[in-house]
Amino acid sequence: MHKHDDDPFDPPPEAPTPPMDGECCESGCGEQCVWNRYNAERAEYERAYAAWRVRHPDYAHFR
Repeated sequence: MHKHDDDPFDPPPEAPTPPMDGECCESGCGEQCVWNRYNAERAEYERAYAAWRVRHPDYAHFR
């Protein structure tokens, strides 16, 4: 067992929720677009999840 495996203060990161149908106005509003924000949040989640997996190698199939 690894030292972080049972650490309740190091839970896995939560994936962001994609925008719902109709949330995007499709006007090309740039950085304010819900899809641009979601994609940035998803990229941050992927980085955080990869770091969490390094700390918790026994949870290889967690998701």
